[in-house]
Amino acid sequence: MLSCGEASGDLYAGALIRALNARESVEVFGFGGDQMRAAGADMVGDYRGFSVTGLTEALSVVRRSWAMLGTLTGTARDRRPDVFVALDFPDFNFRLLPRIRALGIPIVYYISPQLWAWRPGRLKTIKKYVDRMLVIFPFEEAIYRDAGIPVTFVGHPLIDIAIPQRSRETTCRAAGLDPSKPVVALLPGSRPNELRLLTPVLLEAARRLSSSLPGVQFLVARAPSLDDELFAGLEGLRSDGVPLGVVSDSADDVLTAADVVVTASGTATVQTALHGKPMVIVYRVSPLTYAIGKRVVTLPHYGMVNLVSGRAIVTELIQDDCTPERVSEETRILLTDQARASVMRKDLTEVVRRLGGAGASERAAEAVLSTARTREE
Repeated sequence: MLSCGEASGDLYAGALIRALNARESVEVFGFGGDQMRAAGADMVGDYRGFSVTGLTEALSVVRRSWAMLGTLTGTARDRRPDVFVALDFPDFNFRLLPRIRALGIPIVYYISPQLWAWRPGRLKTIKKYVDRMLVIFPFEEAIYRDAGIPVTFVGHPLIDIAIPQRSRETTCRAAGLDPSKPVVALLPGSRPNELRLLTPVLLEAARRLSSSLPGVQFLVARAPSLDDELFAGLEGLRSDGVPLGVVSDSADDVLTAADVVVTASGTATVQTALHGKPMVIVYRVSPLTYAIGKRVVTLPHYGMVNLVSGRAIVTELIQDDCTPERVSEETRILLTDQARASVMRKDLTEVVRRLGGAGASERAAEAVLSTARTREE
């Protein structure tokens, strides 16, 4: 049984299911999305409508979340899986853990919640309910080992997944862009509340950049299962003569076509690093969420590539710094200052080296099967 609650977790879940089936025939069911479904899982629930960022934003999905927790618990009781795998999504999965543990089902947690960023007290919950942690960033392993929690660093699954299907030229031409001219990729995120806050900023930044650097083009990566209304502003930009294309469900094609990337903080920063593309990291949440978060988050950086590097190799424009003016200027610098872009590409190569090499999903699958066998014993 698997449970994940957002696009990245669903992507990793799909890869995990395929790796499991490559080893032996398994029956998989649970809560997730299209990637789990495509990999052959029997879907008990779909995460769409549950995935939000921010403390205040989470209140809007509380009722549905409790209903889904009841559904998943009942299904686990009826179907008695040999192992339960939770993938990130801690606000939901942490409430599911004790229910699954009460049924005597072994638990693996794959993709660590960011307890190193805030709410470190969640380590106690993991120690109480989780049989094995599988982490994808190298610095996470010591956190769990020091807490006495069985842990394995399996590496980052995106290394095997972040593979483009089309060339730069094919992607650009399909989107109505000229592959011989500079392309800026815009990755505004996969959660609706992210897009509502970030898309207007990115589009206005594109308008400004287009005015200052004639010939620059923009390519938007549209994550799966998002409503059209979240992208309503794109037509206005096009009508003003800004060259802009949209690619759905294929961020890797967008990244391959890009010269510079403006990306929401999160998994996409790692994906961008894997493609070796200079980037600007942006993020916004509601003012109340940010005010609360500042009190509990003590990290020196927000972007995952900066956290893995241990220093600020990529500019982060967070909350009040995330303005069209700042985004436009930082992007312009990366497009025009080749020395700075070259240094960033070199630093990103080192980040990728630290992510563990190919085969993360296969290593995770072996750990999951090993844990499942403990129930048989």
